[in-house]
Amino acid sequence: MTDTTRAGIGLDFHRLTEGESLVLGGVEFDHHKGTVAHSDGDVLVHAICDAILGAASLGDIGVQFPDDDPAYKDISSMKLLKKVLEKVDVKGFNLLNVDSTLIIQEPKLGSSRAQMTENLEDLLGIPVNVKATSTERLGFIGRGDGVGAQAIAVLEKEESSE
Repeated sequence: MTDTTRAGIGLDFHRLTEGESLVLGGVEFDHHKGTVAHSDGDVLVHAICDAILGAASLGDIGVQFPDDDPAYKDISSMKLLKKVLEKVDVKGFNLLNVDSTLIIQEPKLGSSRAQMTENLEDLLGIPVNVKATSTERLGFIGRGDGVGAQAIAVLEKEESSE
């Protein structure tokens, strides 16, 4: 990487509970449990937001969109991701790459992974890699009590920007 290329890492976890919605990568799943969150709780998108913000030295999703701000109550995380892109654009960065991993025991993602990838690629305007893994029934994710995601984003500073 050059001094104009930066990488950021994002990591997010949410508790799962009965009666809430489960949204991952902008796809709503028909599942008996969903995330407990101020926004829609899309851990995949939150991890991607944090990775992009980190690469641009703009803090994290909690700094940019505080969970005590009613403006973000139940907001689509895809809308937050769009706002993140606007923030890094103002700073003179272009997004080059996103690689992400969902950490989830259930539901199985199946064909929904393709829709998540498409949603993210359409919004970000670049190829996005979405992977998934389970914890082999270990820990809170393995028990079905939570879900997590991690992501890496690479940004490049525009030549004319400082």
